[in-house]
Amino acid sequence: MSLPFADKAGRATAYSDALFTATSAVCVTGLSTVTTATHWSFFGQLIIMILVEIGGLGFMTFAVMLSNFAHQRMSLGARMLTGEALNLNHLSQLRVVRLIIRLSLTIQLIGATLLFIALKEKLGIVKGIWYSLFHAVTAYCNAGFDLFGPSLEQLNNNPYVLTIIMLLIGAGSFGFLVWRDLLTYHIRHKITLHTRFALTVGLIILVLSIIGFLFSEQNLHQFSNSLNGVDRFFNTLFLAITPRTAGFFSVPYTQLSTAGIVITIILMFIGGTPGSTAGGIKTSTIGILFLQSIGTFTGKEPAFSHRRFTRDNINRALTLFFSAILLIILATLLLTMTQPALGHNGVTKAVFETVSAFGTVGLSLGLTPQLNLFGKIIIIALMFIGRVGIYTFMYSIFKSHPSKQSYRYPEEEIIIG
Repeated sequence: MSLPFADKAGRATAYSDALFTATSAVCVTGLSTVTTATHWSFFGQLIIMILVEIGGLGFMTFAVMLSNFAHQRMSLGARMLTGEALNLNHLSQLRVVRLIIRLSLTIQLIGATLLFIALKEKLGIVKGIWYSLFHAVTAYCNAGFDLFGPSLEQLNNNPYVLTIIMLLIGAGSFGFLVWRDLLTYHIRHKITLHTRFALTVGLIILVLSIIGFLFSEQNLHQFSNSLNGVDRFFNTLFLAITPRTAGFFSVPYTQLSTAGIVITIILMFIGGTPGSTAGGIKTSTIGILFLQSIGTFTGKEPAFSHRRFTRDNINRALTLFFSAILLIILATLLLTMTQPALGHNGVTKAVFETVSAFGTVGLSLGLTPQLNLFGKIIIIALMFIGRVGIYTFMYSIFKSHPSKQSYRYPEEEIIIG
């Protein structure tokens, strides 16, 4: 990324910007300190697309794909590592991984073809093919990098393109376990509780976010003056889908109302389905915490579809939620202390930026290009933690120093609230 021929101007890109872009691509975020469309050459854009593909499919999934292409059998250790990375209960399920890989590549090729139909007249054959392929990959992998700049604003009156992008985003944000259930339903004839819960919570969040944006953005300039009723609906739907996963935008977020910004921050914090390319605390986490809260008030155990959640599920959800909150507060505080570009009233921008990085979303209110070196390091760390998973990240740190405590203290209640 720092090589001269990766830059359109033929100059070497600063290492901090190259590292930032590479991390953003591998972590399928989409934040960038430079404009992707104008700064990077074809070589640079190709590297970004490859990194996004690797980051989106996951390193272990990519290893399965390479092994499959080479017609080589994976070692037992590699298969066990892959199974752990993809939450597989049995090594025999690895054959489903190959099915998922083929499906992923097929979906991206279909998406690229459909995009090419709409873009070929405007961009020509060669450029149309490249733009279609690039955006099909980044949309499916929920990365948010674009070659149009700024994002998809110039296509906000094209429902066809917006629909294809949204479908690709949705397909990529389902997650491996959901796709496994859907693809093997004709064999197993059942859907796991995880899939039912994830899809239900995701649908509820989508409906609520659409309603929220319809009410909060009634006076948005692009909606009221430039777009008709149909275009407005599709752009509202786009606003509701992309903050949880991808980071594309068809209307500038700097013109959203305060309520719209708050809704976007909440959606970025929640994220997508576990095991998907999306970041955030995940839909299952927020769903479990919501049902747990309802159960606390009603005196009933939290349950869904006639199944109770395990105590470990609830504890993990609580740990993840509060760890994420503390991480975002700390990162926001550091940004406000170290970024002169924020000024005196830049808290909203700082919160938006940190949540976007943690959720690997890629949206920004304009702060990213103005970050100094320290700010870039903060955002890079957030993107990495957000992609790996904060629970996995913290677990790897504390598990490396296992506790030798073999006793337990007696319980005693304290007053809460």
